[in-house]
Amino acid sequence: MWIIFALLATIFFGARGIMYQWTSQKKLNRNLLLFGVFFVGFIISISGVILLDQQWYGWADVAVGLALGVGSFAANAFLHKGFSVGKASVISILSGLTPLFVLVFAFLLWNETLSSLQLLGFFIIFGGLYIIRYSNDISLTNLQGAQWGLLAALFFAFNDLLGKQSTLLEADTFATLTSMFGFGSFLFAMNWIVKRKSGVADEHDARSDWSEIKTFSCGLLIGLTNVAGMVAIISAFAIGNTGLVSAISGMNILIILLYSRIILKESFTRQELFGLTTAFIGVIVLRLSY
Repeated sequence: MWIIFALLATIFFGARGIMYQWTSQKKLNRNLLLFGVFFVGFIISISGVILLDQQWYGWADVAVGLALGVGSFAANAFLHKGFSVGKASVISILSGLTPLFVLVFAFLLWNETLSSLQLLGFFIIFGGLYIIRYSNDISLTNLQGAQWGLLAALFFAFNDLLGKQSTLLEADTFATLTSMFGFGSFLFAMNWIVKRKSGVADEHDARSDWSEIKTFSCGLLIGLTNVAGMVAIISAFAIGNTGLVSAISGMNILIILLYSRIILKESFTRQELFGLTTAFIGVIVLRLSY
């Protein structure tokens, strides 16, 4: 059952990625957009707490949720910074290292181990994703901004591990997400307000031609896929292996790739086709291991 939740997370995060890709081509305020993304997550999560009579059972539950908020805020900020100063292909490769970090830390923290077949499936999936991300022209001279991509990968891994930790604490899902999205909303809102009042903005924000209402509303729409993805991945973490769930959810890049080829009419390179096929073979191997 965990693989179904993980694949749902892949679909939802893939849809989020498509909308991020589309909005990245628009002139809008990124902090305000992400404030909207997190705010709708907060509203849905607090509604889930009320309707399902969920609660926080202790400070540990609250702390994990707040840490998730910090991690999500940092991961998005570092990824945005990386794309703004470095080559996109390099940043993508490094940010795609998240499943590998999760696998290592899950072993160190919880002594999670994989069977030989599961380990093979993991590395097949990871190898497929890496081939896809590596399909662009990359050289050692194109590493500007690499540190931001690496930091983004580390914080996304940090989020996956915290999501797993919340299930180990048997924390209620919507209570955890309320803390996460609430604190993340606060951080993005404060960042937007401070820059707005001080008149400080990055180059992209400075030439924004989207109204604040339009930008925030777009963020609310994107946030629906984000909160659905978080519910799915935490559900997967509750019953599945941390490293495997992270690896499968990382396949959302395949959905974004299909979108860019089918909708944007871009053709597949030989490496991308090979990576796509490899990743799906990895999923089949994982499925056969259970």
